[in-house]
Amino acid sequence: MKTERFDKKLFKQEVLNNLKTQFRVELDNASQQQIYQAVAYALKEWIIEDWMDTQKTYEEKDPKILYYMSMEFLMGRALGNNLINMSMYGEVKEALDELGVDLNAVEDQEPDPALGNGGLGRLAACFLDSLATLGYAAYGCGIRYQYGMFKQKIKDGYQIEVPDEWLKNGNPFELKRPEYAKEVRFGGNIRTEYDEATGRTNFIQENYQSVMAVPFDYPIVGYGNHIVNTLRIWDAEAITDFQLDSFDKGEYDKAVEQKNLAKNIVEVLYPNDNHYEGKELRLKQQYFFVSASLQAAVAKYKKNHDDITKLYEKMTIQMNDTHPTVSVAELMRILMDEEGLGWDEAWEVTTKTCAYTNHTIMAEALEKWPIDLFSKLLPRVYQIVEEIDRRFVNKIREMYPGNEEKVKKMAILWDGQVRMAHMAIAAGYSVNGVAKLHTEILKNQELKDFYQMMPEKFNNKTNGITQRRFLMHGNPLLADWVTKKLGTDTWATDLSLMSGLKKYVDDPKAQKEFMDIKLQNKKRLAKYILEHNGVEVDPTSIFDVQVKRLHEYKRQLMNILHVMYLYNQLKKNPNMKFYPRTFIFGAKAAAGYLRAKQTIKLINSVADKVNNDASIKGKLKVVFIEDYRVSNAEWIFAAADVSEQISTASKEASGTGNMKFMLNGAPTLGTMDGANVEIVDEVGAENAFIFGMSSEEVINYENNGGYHPYEIYQNDKDIHEVLDQLVDGTYANGDPELYKDLYQSLLFGDTGSQADMYFILKDFRSYAEAQKKVEEAYRDTKGWAKMAMTNTAGCGKFSSDRTIQEYVDDIWHLDKIR
Repeated sequence: MKTERFDKKLFKQEVLNNLKTQFRVELDNASQQQIYQAVAYALKEWIIEDWMDTQKTYEEKDPKILYYMSMEFLMGRALGNNLINMSMYGEVKEALDELGVDLNAVEDQEPDPALGNGGLGRLAACFLDSLATLGYAAYGCGIRYQYGMFKQKIKDGYQIEVPDEWLKNGNPFELKRPEYAKEVRFGGNIRTEYDEATGRTNFIQENYQSVMAVPFDYPIVGYGNHIVNTLRIWDAEAITDFQLDSFDKGEYDKAVEQKNLAKNIVEVLYPNDNHYEGKELRLKQQYFFVSASLQAAVAKYKKNHDDITKLYEKMTIQMNDTHPTVSVAELMRILMDEEGLGWDEAWEVTTKTCAYTNHTIMAEALEKWPIDLFSKLLPRVYQIVEEIDRRFVNKIREMYPGNEEKVKKMAILWDGQVRMAHMAIAAGYSVNGVAKLHTEILKNQELKDFYQMMPEKFNNKTNGITQRRFLMHGNPLLADWVTKKLGTDTWATDLSLMSGLKKYVDDPKAQKEFMDIKLQNKKRLAKYILEHNGVEVDPTSIFDVQVKRLHEYKRQLMNILHVMYLYNQLKKNPNMKFYPRTFIFGAKAAAGYLRAKQTIKLINSVADKVNNDASIKGKLKVVFIEDYRVSNAEWIFAAADVSEQISTASKEASGTGNMKFMLNGAPTLGTMDGANVEIVDEVGAENAFIFGMSSEEVINYENNGGYHPYEIYQNDKDIHEVLDQLVDGTYANGDPELYKDLYQSLLFGDTGSQADMYFILKDFRSYAEAQKKVEEAYRDTKGWAKMAMTNTAGCGKFSSDRTIQEYVDDIWHLDKIR
């Protein structure tokens, strides 16, 4: 069904045919979900043609292929994004209008694929979009989760996790590829066998359990270039679905144990690992998709190439954080045990193929596995890890004779644990951070010993976002305005052109147009909030927004404590000068992260009290948006006035939400952390609201045992009052125990950890002052418009297209395909 030009008549017919053949209904009787499916399958016809042509071109030109290994791909809805990237949005909208179908309503029927959770997964999705748009051969490799992390419901203010049944109606864009299925083995024992003919020792895994990894391919459509790459997500199936002999013996559990093993692996993203079974399942998941992906990648290479020792010339593996770093040992296993290479040859290939992105400064996020668990679950892989560690430790001792402290800090196996980041650095040919500040902290603090030993591996690649989704699709009013002002829409593939808007930042007419668009987007979000939260918010109030994964270092707690402080001020001085504010939160807390879940409850408790207090005349509103995800994020970024990026300095690797807000004209209120530093470099400190300690100050405090928050509590009556309200029942229907843990953590810490370890009270006054400056700035209508426009005009650096081009130039060295 490939045509260079969109054939409206053909498309409409295809939609109607799909309704008949798939659902046996006419358009008049079809449900919205059925219409969505029919439209998606009609669009897929176009995509498939380009997809096949892309693969054919790759076969002919034999480019180097990137395998981007990630536990998460937070893709967002595909229909609208695909239409934009295929330059068909307007035509399809027109075709559907003629059928009496509203494209927006159709798009709303698509569930967000539950394949990711936070910034790590959304970055991976932006990268895939950019790789296809720039014409580089790439596979995203991950897991086809049945339920994702969870769908978040808020009940009585508490987060409730329910399964996210995103596959309930099927996924029209995916293709099941059983012909590429791979067996993945767990457990058992390793028997060695000496082969006299070859002089090799063979390692044979016995008594193992195994599953079939079955790939589902999901198209990644490049913008305006007919290139379609692939996200390959693996489902797990039992090798023997049902064991009749076990059933006949009455061993009913055994009869279905393989099926259960397969089912468990792909059920949820990040199963709770507060217990042994959870840790085991996480490691199974990681090995499952890594092993299947590498087996498939090696098989693909061997189809056209005879010399396995040249594998790195045609493929590169990027390990997105520590989750997929078992790739190192698994590639060694395949090269030695299946391809017959010796250790040195296999190591040379592996170390020229694997590269590692570090996404965190938080020590607890650098994965470590108990050796007993790892060796039991992956016995052969563990033998290889032992040998990698032995050789690496020898290298450390050669470089630093007699310095066992270095061995302790850098060994892969230490203190009963397998330290995955250490293996990734030892084996990877590149180690990159994701923002300038983050990379410097890695080099000078967290990974200092590795940097001193092998500085040539370390580099920075500041993250980026795709403007196609977060401006063209998420904010069409602003996108059209930008195109009109620039006289071109090529900013969609060259975001640096946005600097052309700088000449309009002082133009009163352009300022009014820009702020009118912002107001329209605020009205759209206000309508969403009324429908979903039952709260009426004023679109002319300041929309102050913090949406991101909930973690203590991101300091949502500081934000809500400040709201409590403002509420106290208003109650005492009802006539004080106060510009109406709407504080908008959105975040999921990991199921086992109790303090994060308490913070969600507190936000909702404060919202209940504040929103229902008639005495403050609607000047202050608080909203917690349930089930924050890509599809509602697009609306939130477009509507925000203020971008809250308030992490403890030195803790946020980069952030990409900060870039999405900036693109949509929301100045940053934040610390000098992560990519905030580079945002300020681009727009100037006068176009942001910066507060708080620097990363150097934070690190200095941490190295010297923290500070004494109790002194601040004693000497600052406002902070004293706010903290007392956590334990006097003000926001807990009189229950002093409900938020006691939050109170304790701020003033006294946990056993073995310092009080207020994320410096909330230390930065509170500085934050409150910055918030006052926000209000003053917003009152100056023209000044604010200029600030907002300057942010949009200054966002050119932060496209994922730029980031990917830097990866290609400095790390991957891929071949461009046209």
